[in-house]
Amino acid sequence: MRITRRVFTTVLSGALVVPLTGFNPARASDKVIRIGYQKYGTLVLLKGKGLLEEKLETIGYAVEWTEFPAGPQLLEALNVGAVDFGSTGETPPIFAQAAGAPLVYVAHEPPAPRGEAILVPKDSAIQTVADLKGKTVALNKGSNVHYLLVKALEEAGLAYSDVKTAFLPPADGRAAFEQGAVDAWVIWDPFQAAAEVAIEARTLRNGEGIVPNHQFYLSARTFVDENGAALDVVVEAIGEIDTWTKANTAAAAAELSPSVGIPEDVLAIALERQSYGVKAIDEAVVKQQQAIADVFHELGLIPSSISIADAVRKGGA
Repeated sequence: MRITRRVFTTVLSGALVVPLTGFNPARASDKVIRIGYQKYGTLVLLKGKGLLEEKLETIGYAVEWTEFPAGPQLLEALNVGAVDFGSTGETPPIFAQAAGAPLVYVAHEPPAPRGEAILVPKDSAIQTVADLKGKTVALNKGSNVHYLLVKALEEAGLAYSDVKTAFLPPADGRAAFEQGAVDAWVIWDPFQAAAEVAIEARTLRNGEGIVPNHQFYLSARTFVDENGAALDVVVEAIGEIDTWTKANTAAAAAELSPSVGIPEDVLAIALERQSYGVKAIDEAVVKQQQAIADVFHELGLIPSSISIADAVRKGGA
């Protein structure tokens, strides 16, 4: 079923949509690229530096930024034309494409399998993924960690149906986890790092060896067709931020901590687990995404099979 504007409005009511403080409105002659970002990731680093505004101004574009709590909400906004570009993990674009969203994969970051994990309380009796049988696991439906849970259960000899799932966004998932309302929480950085530092949550299984955990950059098909030069500039700027952050992780954490509201020590842990080096979508990545889509279709999590290759940008940076 196609995502409707009514659904999008409902989702945004709980999203972290922030005012564009310090942003100079676009001149009437400017084109605008509206970028959706999350609390963490390369785009929030790019926003903090202000590099993209400088680069796009030279070709007559301005930038507007909107924050979302997770990838599914961001892609719903992309689907109804509220944003033009954004980044998510592996799973949200699969759910969005299956729902009819006209999205296009523009680029990706290398795998970062340590940047997501199944967490349990520090004193939990659960010691292995197999111990999750019959237990309740919190996760954000359709996010990158949805696939991590599926593959971790498979590795442990369990079916997806062997656990009870509580679909909660990150803030609600953290609350349920701390209150003992769920037995485990599948979450990504920086929420993962924050739980490790603040409440000493224990990692039951991260993505190493079972999921790649790519970060994807996505756009709407119409925007891609009409604004290729601007997208090339965005990807170039992401590459510059990647290079700087990889070489200056501690400095990046210190610089960004106040603006993103994440303690410096937590941000440093998350940045160390992030991957850097933006790349065009290649055949290997398409195959990995297709495998995820096929698994979700087999489990009945998406209503129909999809072709990832049909949603990949042709040419460009």
